[in-house]
Amino acid sequence: MSDIAFDHAPVGLAVLENRVIIRCNQQFAATFGGGPAQYSDLLIAELYPSQEDYQRIGALLQQDEGAKSGLYNDERIMRRRSGELFWCRVRGRSITPDDPFRTGIWSFADISEDRPVVSLTPREREVAILTCKGLSAKEIGQKLGLSYRTIETHRAHLLQKFGARKLPELVAKLSGMPL
Repeated sequence: MSDIAFDHAPVGLAVLENRVIIRCNQQFAATFGGGPAQYSDLLIAELYPSQEDYQRIGALLQQDEGAKSGLYNDERIMRRRSGELFWCRVRGRSITPDDPFRTGIWSFADISEDRPVVSLTPREREVAILTCKGLSAKEIGQKLGLSYRTIETHRAHLLQKFGARKLPELVAKLSGMPL
């Protein structure tokens, strides 16, 4: 019965070992393109917008307090096999919290209908994600090792790219909330 639940779950699921897809379900394959068999033994890095994003998110996972307990979640840009970028809600549970990448199960939900995909630099993505988590410019600066003025500059670029006038409007657009 558990195979049926896994294979037909309404959210994309994948079992990863050392960041390699061991198994995925039908919805995961539909989200990223193709069939489940095409993802067996695929390095998850191939589904990130860039190698830099793959490395950055991996480093964040290693530092995240929730990940140390075996749980992790975020919203990020991912890449379909066709090359199309889309917003994705990612949640994971490591079966081996002491080594989060060894074995885990991950869910991937396409949330691109709620958010526009705007071309962002990796640093702008980091600032956008942390802004949505409610961190101030000073807190983001401390977390990223940058001055709060640099964070304010990145936020100004985000406001312009998303056509937002104020920070709350930007957060609403980034989080897909109706305005």
